[in-house]
Amino acid sequence: MKTLLVLALTAAPSVCLAQQSVTARDVVERIKRNAGVPWTEPTVDTFKDGDSTTRVTGIAVTMMATFDVLQRAQAGGANLVITHEPTFYDHFDKLEALESEHDAVTAAKRAFIRDHRMVVVRMHDHWHRRRPEPMTTNLARVLGWERYRSAESEFLYRLPETTLSDLAVTIRRRLPAPTLRVVGDSSLRVTKIGVTPGAAGFDMQRRAFRSDGVEVLVIGEGREWEIVEYAADAVTAGQKKALIVLGHVPSEQDGMDAFARWLGTFVTEVPVTFVPTADPFWAPRQP
Repeated sequence: MKTLLVLALTAAPSVCLAQQSVTARDVVERIKRNAGVPWTEPTVDTFKDGDSTTRVTGIAVTMMATFDVLQRAQAGGANLVITHEPTFYDHFDKLEALESEHDAVTAAKRAFIRDHRMVVVRMHDHWHRRRPEPMTTNLARVLGWERYRSAESEFLYRLPETTLSDLAVTIRRRLPAPTLRVVGDSSLRVTKIGVTPGAAGFDMQRRAFRSDGVEVLVIGEGREWEIVEYAADAVTAGQKKALIVLGHVPSEQDGMDAFARWLGTFVTEVPVTFVPTADPFWAPRQP
């Protein structure tokens, strides 16, 4: 009996370590297997920095891997950061121009990642392809709109009639989105809402905005000379239309919170936490 006890005690630590040993590459392979959609190339869902063979101590999921997020992730014990949006300021995380110009911001960020043996990977394309689409449905959940979803589409909602002003105030309170902006008549009475979070692009935003099923289009961000100007011109033309601009981060934050919960169902060796991205904008207040 004593011999068996000694063997058990000496074996336990190695078994424990084996159970907890997972690399960044292992995590990505599990995501691919569990994505629920075909994994296709080319894609931006790739490693952005760090060594993919690094043993993971903890996973931080975020909307955008800002320097602030990286610091908070590292302080919390995570060395793998999974981000929805780019790390290096371009949709494809192109580093050539930044590094050839010896860009100080990029250099500081990369140095932090490497000094702390961190790994950054992006999960964007394939998360968006899941149905129901996670970013839209989780934004609607936080806004309390789930029961108002249209049978036609997960991007359309039929709310009880309200004014554009009251709708915007309610959205800002629930997200929160302190620098939310609105185009349209504040007293306009509306019920038909369309949602395109993130940066969907002018073509998609324009098609959604002009739809008969949309009176108010809620977006993450858009160029002001594209969808914002288009919305302003529609209002001037007398159309019953309005635009609400949340900001990219507030519009997709909750979709990545859902990603963290989903990831934790099949990566159990290390902690998986959601690290929210701080909205960088603030509105000045008059004294």
